[in-house]
Amino acid sequence: MIDFAVIAEPTRRQILELLRRGERPVGELVTQLGVSQPTVSKHLRVLRDGGFVASRVDRQRRVYRVRTEPLQDIDAWLAPFRAMWSSHLDQLEQHLDRS
Repeated sequence: MIDFAVIAEPTRRQILELLRRGERPVGELVTQLGVSQPTVSKHLRVLRDGGFVASRVDRQRRVYRVRTEPLQDIDAWLAPFRAMWSSHLDQLEQHLDRS
């Protein structure tokens, strides 16, 4: 089951966007987001518990990366809606062509 509450929070979506570009240590996320380390750690914990990120230890720091499986689940859930939108856009295009 997809827990949309995990990604509903804007800071968590920002974290995912930063991690989309590659693994990042917590300190780098803190710097790039401009928020406190405890705040970033709290959001990372929620993302990790929701399955959206994974971490590994690299010497004395923890490095995070995006896990794609939950995002694939969201994409699959959105597929029927995407088809509906495409159908409506196709109908609009046909209407505009007739005008």
